[in-house]
Amino acid sequence: MDRVSNYVSRKSGSFPSLMARKSEVYLPISTKPQSKFRMKALLGHCLYRRVVIWTVVLIVLLSITLFNPKLTARSHDVFDLVHGSRSRVNDAAPTPENLSLQKQDDEERPPDLAVQETKQDEEEPKQEGEEEEQSEEKDKESEDGKASGPHWLRYKHLDGYYNGLRALVPFLEYKPEYPEETPTDPASESPPIVHQSKPPKPSAYRAHPDYDSDEYQKTYVPVKRCYIDEENRVPAPDLYAYNGVPQGQPKAAIGSYDLLGIREDVCFDRFGRYGPYGLGYDLDLGGTGEALDTEHEGSDAVWEKTGRINYEDVDWASAQERCYKSNQGRFFTGNETRDFELAQTGRKRMDRIAVVVRTYVGFQWTSHALLNFRAMINELSLRSGGEYDVHFLLHVRDNNAPIWADPATVQEILDVNVPLEFHGLCTLWSEAQMKLYYPGNFGDTFENPSNGDIHGVYRSAHMPLQHFAMMHPEYAHFWNWEMDMRWTGSYYELFDRLGKWGAKQSRQGMWERSSKYYIPGLHGNWDNFTELVHHETEASGKRPILGPVVFTGKPSLAEGEVFLPSSCATGSDMTQCGVGEDADLITLNPLFDADESGWVFAGDVTGYDRQYQMPPRRCAIVTASRLSRRLLRVMHEETWRLHHSMFSEMFPPSMALHHGLKAVYAPHPVYLDRDWPQEEIEKAFNGGRDHTSGGHGSPFDLTNEHNHKGTSWYYNSEFAGLLWRRWLGYSQMDGRGDNGGRAGEGTQRGGQKEEEDPKNSGRLCLRSMLVHPIKWENPAEQE
Repeated sequence: MDRVSNYVSRKSGSFPSLMARKSEVYLPISTKPQSKFRMKALLGHCLYRRVVIWTVVLIVLLSITLFNPKLTARSHDVFDLVHGSRSRVNDAAPTPENLSLQKQDDEERPPDLAVQETKQDEEEPKQEGEEEEQSEEKDKESEDGKASGPHWLRYKHLDGYYNGLRALVPFLEYKPEYPEETPTDPASESPPIVHQSKPPKPSAYRAHPDYDSDEYQKTYVPVKRCYIDEENRVPAPDLYAYNGVPQGQPKAAIGSYDLLGIREDVCFDRFGRYGPYGLGYDLDLGGTGEALDTEHEGSDAVWEKTGRINYEDVDWASAQERCYKSNQGRFFTGNETRDFELAQTGRKRMDRIAVVVRTYVGFQWTSHALLNFRAMINELSLRSGGEYDVHFLLHVRDNNAPIWADPATVQEILDVNVPLEFHGLCTLWSEAQMKLYYPGNFGDTFENPSNGDIHGVYRSAHMPLQHFAMMHPEYAHFWNWEMDMRWTGSYYELFDRLGKWGAKQSRQGMWERSSKYYIPGLHGNWDNFTELVHHETEASGKRPILGPVVFTGKPSLAEGEVFLPSSCATGSDMTQCGVGEDADLITLNPLFDADESGWVFAGDVTGYDRQYQMPPRRCAIVTASRLSRRLLRVMHEETWRLHHSMFSEMFPPSMALHHGLKAVYAPHPVYLDRDWPQEEIEKAFNGGRDHTSGGHGSPFDLTNEHNHKGTSWYYNSEFAGLLWRRWLGYSQMDGRGDNGGRAGEGTQRGGQKEEEDPKNSGRLCLRSMLVHPIKWENPAEQE
């Protein structure tokens, strides 16, 4: 989401002035009130006196500037970046702590510039005393600049992400560039980057169960194969992966593959990932025409089995429906009575899950967006035998459009805004419709910094999802997804493993564990992390949360709040409380305590009695999450009957907290673009109250969000887009420079010429990872 940085508030007061200073989200923001420039003071009465005063002031300022060497030297204040300055953080002479970064910057500097600087040094020799004096001044100014700016500007950029297929090694031989492993042998060195003469060959990657095995068919109702076309001639294709990882590729700094059950010993290139869906061949053959201008050695392997599939006349809604009907005997129905009967007889049946992708009128569809959602539908729905369905929830901004009354209007909107192959997957909604569905007075709001309407998508994106869930009782869970998210691996592996991991989690210590980022390099394995969180909770003096929370003014649900499973009964082993129970909420960032967190919308709470304090709240930034039917029912009742609401990212977690539903943060792998010390990751991302991500010191505080700029997963990330486009085969500015680097700066790297160069390692191959936000993909989209 574009979120706060693209929002222009109409409300007066401190919030708009704060947002006006957030134009540079790359750096911390000062909340100190800014003095106002008063034209009246300059052009008021006594004009001659004012002219004389201003003239004297200007002369004094010019004199100070010209004759004070400290001010004539290049500024080292990182906050100059806010005003577009090109000041350098690393102008200082090499010191032990900045030597590695300066060496890197020197290597990145164009050769001709380095030669010019060398010649200038030779032509203008300096006296030894003068050199020492200026060096000391530079050291001091450099340290001052570093102290006033983000700490991560000092950390070296990591290069291993850009090692390609010719650097592939078996996982057992793989040694990451980051985090550095402590060598057992003092003489040990980092292994050289391998350069194979040709890229290896990929193989079909199957993250689904072996549906044809005897073991599966004895336990579950058998699965019938699904096809893309109506004639059942084109089976749902495989995606392809490479066994191994490019040597030196960094490990994830946050989260874990092994914990979630996702493979980390394979990697995906652009052709293995998207080739089966139309990447790499022309429109005349039914492809997208993308990647024809990128390096493609060995890419034909992905079409050896299926050929290049023609997607010109595919209807994905029809393909999904046919797949489900062929396999409907495998699933529960959504009717509680019938499902109870089915559960008592025969082989096991499964719940169905909807993936609801939020889009809007005016969204610019591209070829890469087509590829992404073809992959999602194929891998989640067709390859799974109908276990998942994919839907698009299309926001119609015109509140006067009769989208629920006139089919011709609906068709016209679809024709203009959605590719034909996805028409049947779209459900249209509008804010006017939400006002009809959730009528009445919602009462007072504690804070409304966006000044938006309570039925507006910005504040209440959960409302149309609640409505969708009420209209679709056949689904047990609903993934809430966004258009600008990408996953380099199998979508089935992602969603299936997160769901299974969530079910395995104990409710004991659940909220406390979910409030922290999991950093394996510092916290150790999950058991160690669990023990650490237990000790930190005890040290805080707070009781762990188990079951619904009680607060003044809390109303009851109509049907009560009996959501704790029998495994949590008194006298039970509480470590097993909730184990085996599906999670009602799975988020992809920590569930942090919004109170005093500094998050902009922490007070956007509506409908509660303002004579009491705000109710306790939890939040997970980025709305991507899985919500259960029963959580959405609770949210629906809180909205229509009690007229309660909170900001979009806060309402689902807070409802789970209030009513004792099972909520977990799934620590998926998140990568950093720089060589962060492990302790600094902890300080930056778990620096809130009681060593969590919430409360005072939260990483979601407006002044702390700059720490996410170099991550692979956060709404303001710059690294995510850069890495994704390099993986797609497009050259990008590498984000490096004298001032520490930032998006759009540095040297043009990657692309066809560099990937084809025999001296380099070829096209990128990345492990499964989530990247967000991806606002554009092919550089031609920016022209």
